[in-house]
Amino acid sequence: MENEETLKVNGGYPVHTFDDVKSVYFTYISDPSAQKNIEDAYLFAKEKHEGQFRRSGEPYIQHPIEVAYILATLQSGPETIASGLLHDVVEDTQTPIEEIRDRFGEDVAKIVEALTKIQRLKLSHRKAVDFEAEDHRKIFLGMAQDVRVIIVKLADRLHNLRTLEALTPERQKAIARETLDVFTPIAHRLGIYTIQSEMEDLSLKYLEPEKYKEILALLNKKTADRQGSLEALKKRIADILFEHGLPFRMESRVKSIYSIYRKMYLKGHLFEDIYDVLAVRIITKTELNCYEILGIIHATYKPIPGRFKDYIAMPKPNMYQSLHTCIVSGDGNVYEVQIRTEEMDRIAETGVAAHWRYKEGEHYNAKEEQRDIENKLHWFRDFVSVSAQGKRGDAKRFMDALSNDVFNANVYVFTPLGKVINLPTGATALDFAYKIHTKVGDQAVGALINGTHAPLNTVLKTGDICEIRTSSMSGGPKEGWLEIAKTASAKTHIRRCLERKRREGEKDERLGKGKNALLEAFKAAGYDEAETLKLVDDPKVFSEFGVKNLDGLYEAVAVKNPSASTLMSFLHVKRRNTPYKIMGHNPEKDDKNPVKVEGATNVAINLSRCCTPLPGDHIVGYVTRGKGIAVHRVNCPNVKEAGNRLVPVSWKEDLGVSVYPADIEIYANDRPNLLADILGALSSKSIAVRDLKAHVIQETMNDVITLTVYVASAKSLEDAFAMLLGLKGVYSCQRIMH
Repeated sequence: MENEETLKVNGGYPVHTFDDVKSVYFTYISDPSAQKNIEDAYLFAKEKHEGQFRRSGEPYIQHPIEVAYILATLQSGPETIASGLLHDVVEDTQTPIEEIRDRFGEDVAKIVEALTKIQRLKLSHRKAVDFEAEDHRKIFLGMAQDVRVIIVKLADRLHNLRTLEALTPERQKAIARETLDVFTPIAHRLGIYTIQSEMEDLSLKYLEPEKYKEILALLNKKTADRQGSLEALKKRIADILFEHGLPFRMESRVKSIYSIYRKMYLKGHLFEDIYDVLAVRIITKTELNCYEILGIIHATYKPIPGRFKDYIAMPKPNMYQSLHTCIVSGDGNVYEVQIRTEEMDRIAETGVAAHWRYKEGEHYNAKEEQRDIENKLHWFRDFVSVSAQGKRGDAKRFMDALSNDVFNANVYVFTPLGKVINLPTGATALDFAYKIHTKVGDQAVGALINGTHAPLNTVLKTGDICEIRTSSMSGGPKEGWLEIAKTASAKTHIRRCLERKRREGEKDERLGKGKNALLEAFKAAGYDEAETLKLVDDPKVFSEFGVKNLDGLYEAVAVKNPSASTLMSFLHVKRRNTPYKIMGHNPEKDDKNPVKVEGATNVAINLSRCCTPLPGDHIVGYVTRGKGIAVHRVNCPNVKEAGNRLVPVSWKEDLGVSVYPADIEIYANDRPNLLADILGALSSKSIAVRDLKAHVIQETMNDVITLTVYVASAKSLEDAFAMLLGLKGVYSCQRIMH
């Protein structure tokens, strides 16, 4: 083992040896077998990379050493550090992954394999947007498997950024842009601030060198000008805290160059107006101490209104906790003061790496840690979920979903039990419902937001307490929900449900069509339904025509493969002399009726008023006594016990421009002009209204409005419901049966 001294700086950063790496991980890894595994990984990597050099001219092994050093400073576990040393071996030396697995175990092999797949993309050489989206998807799919893959990849990218000088300006900019697009958002969400801020500043240095230099100069000048003022403030605060006997240590913090750049050039602030360029950080022992110190600070210095943030009571999605306030010092300068405990400070700097840092003697289980991370970092569960959904489908849509649903989820909404749900800006109560569970979303009919009834399209804001009202009779997702939902995960689920309903509807239509054709053909030959089913529900029939069951036979008959007559020939069905007929008719009414009964002519057909069926509904006919056939929706309670008086019916294909009545019920928060707005909305779609009634539920002050509307189809009614749900106060619309 070499015993080298630390080399001099290269590009402003120290060049470390493996002994430097050892000196760090020896402070928290004392198990000899774990230490040996890391050292074996170093020797293996050194041997494999022998004779390879980086563009800077240094031996290639220097890069894995630096990656391992960064990982050790994060107190990563032995497998993670070993993976950092080996992360380029498979890609750059043609070493098979099986050799890594045999020598260093399954965990290390999985991490190295995931990193190898990411590295093989050669991401920054791509220019087309679609290629980038596809490549970036593959990065996130790889990283979602194991959080250790993310941490090693971040360390790898950070060292590459530190040594960009050796590359061409084009490659420098490509890598810097990719870093800001792909790696810093996930570093931010993992709370690894030390890596995030350095990667952001280095990326800005290559993308906007002039602005970088300008901000650096402004920062240096402000720091120099304020040095005396800052030290005086720290001394005054220290004296007060000593007087009160509170434990603390204090340090200064300078805002990162990239954070200032975002405020100046993306949000339009002047440098002089950025209050938190310089901050005092007070680290104490307990959470109670934090609030005690805050009270003392506010009692001593004037706080700036609207600048106080309590991230202890409401942590950020990356687990960051701290109290933030802005004060005016005695000399008139404005400073930010941050107050936190030692543990909060560790998590604020290294995020997930601090929370799950390696602890000697504890049995490590990668799956349990991953599950623990998903439970504590709610966004990470969404990250894994979106990544899993992104294995197929449009790559651009996947990247948009990840950006919107995960990285920009900055609205914090509470469940009634106090659980925090992170949502993107503009998300609605429907998005919240789907975040709770897809079943909750599917059955959602309205919401209670801060104790008040609200529709599903209500936009939520941070601090809202939201409870979703559900109903098993809701009918599931509707087309209009695609406009209400703002999160890609909710939209994806809704699209899948609608597509499944469409396929099921088509299947039901085929089943109904085939069954009707079969029954009518047999009826014309003199066989009732029971006799027909006894003949055709036979394994020999299924085998002959290549179907699995009776439903399969119905579907086959629907496309005339076989036709009903072919089936009858196979069964040697002979026509009887007394075919079954339905008597009673009204020829004029029949010609204009939207419903047909296969095989029956001159039959009076009426749409039932109890369930007001519409074209597109699944329907059934009921043979009345002397009044022909009454058409009901299949789920109408009035035909549940009808037995053999039910006959198959179907909608005619060409219904023209007719409209049909449907009885509906609307629930809404009581407000002025509610009825006028509802009637105006329906009128705008040329929907006629009759028999409108409204009453107020006194306990909740909610309106219940019943009315009959005239629409062309069930789809038209669904569209009308979506429009009504967009009105202020309307939170539920549904059809009713009498």
